[in-house]
Amino acid sequence: MLEMQKKLSKPFYAILSLPATAMGFALSIQIATLSWLMRTKFNLELHEIGFVWAAGPLAGIIGQPIVGLISDNVWFWGGRRRPFILIGGSLAALMLFALPYIGVISSFFGFSNIIIVAVCVALTLDLAINISFNPTRSIIADVTPEGVPRTKGYTWMQTISGSFGVLAYAIGAIFGNYFLIYFGVILVLLFSIIPLFFIKESKLIHREQTEVNVSSSATDWSQFLKLLFAHSFSWIGVQTMFVYMIGFVEQKLNPADNNETGQILSISFLILNAVGALLPVFILEPITEKIGRVKTHLASVGIMGLGYFGIVLFGTSSLNVWIFMAICGIGWAAIVSLPFAIMSEKVNKSKMGLFMGIFNLSVVLPQLFVSLVIGTFIQNAVDKSIIFIISGTTLIISSVLWIMVKDLPASVSKTIRI
Repeated sequence: MLEMQKKLSKPFYAILSLPATAMGFALSIQIATLSWLMRTKFNLELHEIGFVWAAGPLAGIIGQPIVGLISDNVWFWGGRRRPFILIGGSLAALMLFALPYIGVISSFFGFSNIIIVAVCVALTLDLAINISFNPTRSIIADVTPEGVPRTKGYTWMQTISGSFGVLAYAIGAIFGNYFLIYFGVILVLLFSIIPLFFIKESKLIHREQTEVNVSSSATDWSQFLKLLFAHSFSWIGVQTMFVYMIGFVEQKLNPADNNETGQILSISFLILNAVGALLPVFILEPITEKIGRVKTHLASVGIMGLGYFGIVLFGTSSLNVWIFMAICGIGWAAIVSLPFAIMSEKVNKSKMGLFMGIFNLSVVLPQLFVSLVIGTFIQNAVDKSIIFIISGTTLIISSVLWIMVKDLPASVSKTIRI
C-alpha cells in the first residue's frame, strides 16, 4: 500500500475518483453524440433513434445489479473491483471508438439495416459502463474508513466526475463531437487503468449495519415503492429530453448544418451538467439541513418541470434555450444526488447491493418506456415542442408524487469486518 493511501491524502482521493470519472465521461459522450450521429450521419428517424437508446436500459437492468453482487464476492487480479473496472473501462473505450464507424462495421459484416449494428454498439457500450459503474463507486467505500473519510471520498468523486462531465460537453461544443469521441477513448482508457496501480484493495470489506433496533433496519417497502414511483417520472422527463431534444433543435432553432446542431446540443447539456455539478454540495446540501431532503428534492424537480415549459414558450433562440437549461439544471442537480441518500434510509442496510439494483429499475424502466413508446409518438407529432411538454409534465407529476415520501432520521451505523 502506498503512503498516500495510508494517509488518505488529497492526491489519493483524486486518483480514487478517476475510475468513476471515466465511466461518467463515457456516459456524457454517449448523451452528447449518439442521437446526433444516428440522426445526422445515418439519417435515422426519431423513433428509430429511440430503439437504439433502448439498448442502454436493457444493459442497466442486467448489468448493474448482477455485477454489483458478483464483485462483492470474488477476488482475482489482485482485487474484487479491479477486474470489472479494467474490463469495463477497456470495453467502453473500444465501443466509443466504434461509434463513428458504425456504417463501416455494418458494411463489413454485410448488414443492410444499420440499426442492428448501432444497437449492438450502443448495447455493448452501455453494458461496459454498467459493468464498471458499481465497482468504481464501491471501491471508494472499500478503501476508506467509515465516517468523514468515506464521505470525503464520495465528495471528491462527485466534484471530479461532474467537472469532467462538463468538460465533455465543452469539448463537443468547441471542437466538435468527433474530437470529443476520440479524446474520450484515450481518457476513459487511461482513467480506468492507471489509477489501479496506485490503489490497493483489501480482502476485508467494511459494511454498515443499523444498531438502533430491528425495525429500523428492516425495509420500509411502502416508502421504498413510493420513492421508486416518484423517481421514475423524473427519469421519463429527463430521458425524453436527452434522446429527442435534437428534434426540437432541428425544427425550432433552424441550425445551419449538422455541426451547429451538435454544438447547440453540447452547450445545452454542458449548461445543464455544470449547474448539476455545482449545486449539490454548495446549494442543495445546506438547504436540506433546513427543510429536509424530500422537500428540497421535490421543489428542485418542480423547478426543472417549469424550466421545460419555459423552453416550450420561449425557446425561440439558442440563448433562450440555454437560459432555461440552466434553470432545469437545478432539478438535474437534485436527481443525480438526493434520491440515493433518501433511498438509503428506507432499506435494510445489510442488503444495500440488492436494493441498489432494484433502485436502478426506477431509472432504466422509464428509459425503456421513453425509447420504445414515446419515440413513436414524438416522431408522428407535427410540433416537436411536444418533447418538452412531455418532459415538463412528467417532472411536475414527479414533484407531486414526492410529497408521499417521508424524511426519516439518519440511521446510527457502525463498521464491522467480514
